Amino acid sequence: MKKLFSRLQFKLAATYILIIVAILALLNTYPLIASQQLLFQTKQGSLQSQAAIFTSSLGVIGTLTPENVAQTMELLDDGSLYRLLVTDASGRILYDNQEESTARYALFYEITRALKGYDVFQAGFSGSAMDSRAAAPIQYRGQTVGAVFLCERDEAQAALLYGIRATLRTISVISCAILLVLSYFFSRWYSHRVSGLLSTMGGVRDGDFDRRAEVRGRDELAELAEAFNDLTDRIRDTEELRRRFVADASHELKTPLASIQLLADSILQTENMPPAMQREFVSDIGQEAGRLGRITEQLLQLARSDYVDEIPQAEALELGPVVQETLRRLEPLARENDVTLTARLQSDCRVRMTEDALRQILFNLIENAIKYNRPQGRVTVSLSHTEQLVSLRVTDTGVGIPEADRERIFQRFYRVDKARSRAAGGTGLGLSIVQQAVELSGGRVYVTDGEDGGSCFTVELPRCREEEIPCGEPV
Repeated sequence: MKKLFSRLQFKLAATYILIIVAILALLNTYPLIASQQLLFQTKQGSLQSQAAIFTSSLGVIGTLTPENVAQTMELLDDGSLYRLLVTDASGRILYDNQEESTARYALFYEITRALKGYDVFQAGFSGSAMDSRAAAPIQYRGQTVGAVFLCERDEAQAALLYGIRATLRTISVISCAILLVLSYFFSRWYSHRVSGLLSTMGGVRDGDFDRRAEVRGRDELAELAEAFNDLTDRIRDTEELRRRFVADASHELKTPLASIQLLADSILQTENMPPAMQREFVSDIGQEAGRLGRITEQLLQLARSDYVDEIPQAEALELGPVVQETLRRLEPLARENDVTLTARLQSDCRVRMTEDALRQILFNLIENAIKYNRPQGRVTVSLSHTEQLVSLRVTDTGVGIPEADRERIFQRFYRVDKARSRAAGGTGLGLSIVQQAVELSGGRVYVTDGEDGGSCFTVELPRCREEEIPCGEPV
């Protein structure tokens, strides 16, 4: 029972029922009350008009007696009133259209109020008729000398009101039955859609990322289902990337570990190994350990970047000096690979980021351009700006990157030529680091064909103009 009360279908049906009951209650009260008040006002005007005629006619007599009151009332009473009484100032009945005996006192509330000088009207229902009662004082020379009491029974008007009430009840019962049926089916249909969405969510929660919520209509539930499907697509893509990343990371970490293990076993199992060979094996172990350290460091750096929304402690930096310093540091690597470095730097190219992030971007792009270039090749670093952007281009004369691979080279561990990349000591993480650093700084990075058949990596960053730099901030 508790589970039934907590179900959405029960809550929706209960809400509809309460609304229906409230509407039907209003439908069964307001029209009746309004009709009744209108009828009472009509009766009040009619009876008080008749009472005014009686009191004005009796008020000229002066001293009221049964005889003179009876003579006057015989002329005025047309027999339409159910009860008509005339009393003197003490409440003794002088005229009664229902009984001949007048030796009585009328102690009605209406007459008592009328003898005090008030006009009185009351109405209500008695049985199958509506009783309307009115009383008015009889004034003679400013003094109340008696009172007139009028009572009218109207069965036709009462039957009309009872008929309206019965009709409204019939309409209410029929409407309630129809609305209850409709509310049941509507709440069931609505809760069925919610149950379907919950079922789909449960499947996705259990790992079935191919399940999709059914989108029907254009209401909020349809928008929710569509948003959930989009979220599921993103979760599926993220899960696929995660699995691929874990597989690639495991493979990349396993390769140097296997080499280290193999070299170490070779040293241990080979007796009387020449010192030169030992040094060679130890040197190889050191290189593999260094490669393992680089992979680990870059993985940690990417993991840290995944949990931040912006580069911390960003400052306004001029790119030119940082580019020149990076080129000087990579000059030995360029000579080793027989590559010429060229710089074309425009001044006033300021961006807002940390110096470490900027050095990582420059070092990774220029180092890749040197390593994957051809002998006697060139690497050109150009720097320019517009009113809004600073553009950094690193162009090489290597073999280039196929069109199909350009969208994937920024993925972690993705490499176009895996054999050559490993030979060059690459890990497949450098461009991922570049992309994250650029995007965290509000920019973008992309690759196009170079002028001489190589590749051109372009980094576009928001320009930080001099007037935007706070006083005292380093440049």
